[in-house]
Amino acid sequence: MMGQQGGRQDQLFYAFRLEEHVPRSHLLRAIDRFFDLAELRQHLAAFYSHTGRPSVDPELMIRMLIIGYCFGIRSERRLCEEVRLNLAYRWFCRLDLDDEIPDHSTFSKNRHGRFRQSDAFRHVFEGVLRSCMREGMVGGEGFAIDASVVKADANRARGVPRSELIEWSKGDGPSRAVLEYLEGLERANPSGEEDSSNAAKNVSPTDPAAQWTAAPGGPAFYAYSTNYLVDLRAGVIVDVEATTALRAQEVAATRTMVDRVEERFDLTPRRLVGDTAYGVAPMLNWMVQEKHIAPHVPVWDKTARKDDTLSAADFDWHEESNEYRCPEGHALRSDWRPFKNPRDHITKADTIVYRSSASDCAHCPTKQRCCPNTPIRKIARSIYESSRDVARALASTAEYARSRRDRKKVEMLFAHLKRILKLDRLRLRGITGAQDEFLLAATAQNLRRMSKWLMPKLESAAA
Repeated sequence: MMGQQGGRQDQLFYAFRLEEHVPRSHLLRAIDRFFDLAELRQHLAAFYSHTGRPSVDPELMIRMLIIGYCFGIRSERRLCEEVRLNLAYRWFCRLDLDDEIPDHSTFSKNRHGRFRQSDAFRHVFEGVLRSCMREGMVGGEGFAIDASVVKADANRARGVPRSELIEWSKGDGPSRAVLEYLEGLERANPSGEEDSSNAAKNVSPTDPAAQWTAAPGGPAFYAYSTNYLVDLRAGVIVDVEATTALRAQEVAATRTMVDRVEERFDLTPRRLVGDTAYGVAPMLNWMVQEKHIAPHVPVWDKTARKDDTLSAADFDWHEESNEYRCPEGHALRSDWRPFKNPRDHITKADTIVYRSSASDCAHCPTKQRCCPNTPIRKIARSIYESSRDVARALASTAEYARSRRDRKKVEMLFAHLKRILKLDRLRLRGITGAQDEFLLAATAQNLRRMSKWLMPKLESAAA
């Protein structure tokens, strides 16, 4: 017999508990178990007035933002609607059925105000990291470093010449991202002389700090880079830094993150894993000589020749006599005569050039395989060559091979960031906007990792 729904009649009383309508297997239940914002109000206390109307609870806003980044809800307007309708989201935010949802504009006002002034997002990120450390998910023995390019909120077809930059500061229409960029230029160049070595010729008028870059296999676009420092035990992100999409900036961010983790958490890895971009000589020297970290990084080496002539590796280095020896036994030296005033012979590229003798090369039987187009052979040796040799020696070990496999954990995090969390394009502009988004996304990734790493163990222990 076909059933029929009863007539509509408003019920006067309901026996409803929000707790009972959130599935036990829901991801937010696991995240809530490890997400603690007890110290947030104290951290933000100095940035709120003691008088006036009560503001929106900052813990509520942070919990809503975490929901957005955990489930790929990229719009704050849509986030407010989702929290209004979804029972699990209300439960995680500590909201009853009749509690009001904050307006979406509240997030923007607090983000550009007290949240950035207090560095609240980093405070939340580091609080989650401390929870990971207490649960034994951070070993501190091995770290991996990598960067990934994320598109900026800027139209690639609306770039302007850099010469028009000064016009942006005039009138009444410069955006917050433009003002932030101009202030950054003033801080970096107090004399007013701009460094043109890394200056882009084409910039975006909406987000001038974004870097014009080209990804392999696609057209160029404006972008930022998110830099992850990841502990290799469980793939926990121990630090994150936003930079422009320049290789030099990404490498420099490694020093910032390693130093910050050491200062705040007393963690210094025994080995650091990275790709060839981090194998430049100054970076290797910093790892080996200053931080005493084993560089599990391929050496950036451009000395190998592809025309079947002898490469620098075919020459023997003699430390005691400070010279190279060619396969025929002839010497290559940085100076062939004494100088009244000793010279270090260091070039602007931080190398010392070693040259052979013209008389030795003139009658050498292997000259056509060594320097067929020049009268003598030259080898530029980096002043950090000893650190490069350390990295080369490590490359032949079994531990290095394991590190190369472990580095995939960072690449998986970037794939998860873009495909699952939907952070393939930024919503916020400026370097601070990129930093806010990257911090919240990394916090969400660590919370998801904790829930999937620890909850099965807790459930089996309870059983």
